[in-house]
Amino acid sequence: MGKIIAIANQKGGVGKTTTSINLAASLGVLEKKVLLIDADPQANATSGLGIDVESVEIGTYQILEHSYTPKDAIVASTSPNVWVLPAHIDLVAIEIELVDKDKREYMLKQALEEVKDDYDYILIDCAPSLGLLTLNALTAADSVIIPIQCEYFALEGLGKLLNTIKSVQKIHNPELDIEGLLLTMFDSRLRLSNQVVEEVQKHFSDMVFKSIIQRNVKLSEAPSFGESIINFDATSKGASNYLSLANEVIQKNNN
Repeated sequence: MGKIIAIANQKGGVGKTTTSINLAASLGVLEKKVLLIDADPQANATSGLGIDVESVEIGTYQILEHSYTPKDAIVASTSPNVWVLPAHIDLVAIEIELVDKDKREYMLKQALEEVKDDYDYILIDCAPSLGLLTLNALTAADSVIIPIQCEYFALEGLGKLLNTIKSVQKIHNPELDIEGLLLTMFDSRLRLSNQVVEEVQKHFSDMVFKSIIQRNVKLSEAPSFGESIINFDATSKGASNYLSLANEVIQKNNN
């Protein structure tokens, strides 16, 4: 049975999509069958794995509306063993459309019932907000990975996100677990980066992944070629960081 992991943080620019794409690709290379769900109207996870966003006719929007099933929408990606449930800019309207629907927080959970046994891992790339889209992702997920960039305001907003997770656990999804906090954009030359790592490890100890994602030019170049870092440059630091994270996730889940 597939494990559903949401990758969430309401702050933008912390490496959510980079993590979604490259963790999916790394798990794929390690012979796990992975579905990546793009639940962000910016659709960067879709384009980052070589899918033309403009050509997406059935995507996350239609799945949340329940007008189509995930099987109608899922497409193969440029990465081995990785499939994508793509998004399109029209996803922006879904929050308004779902607002008066019954059980609106459970739309994604219900839709995924039919495919969750087809994959080892289902990753959900969340939008940088705590709206209905992210709520759907957290309600559907078994656990959540929280990327935190090693910069000055790193911990700002984290409390808010943890409170949201607590209320989701209380009301919608008591099974929701924190898979781990992931430190991203680490630059060993900067004292600040090192301070953030120390602070996060001190506050959250066991919740923090041992793998740290370092700043890496190749990581930022890869999406413009529609490729994961594994396809783009398997020898780069970014690739080894994400492979290390994938191994950690696999060990944690004993599979």
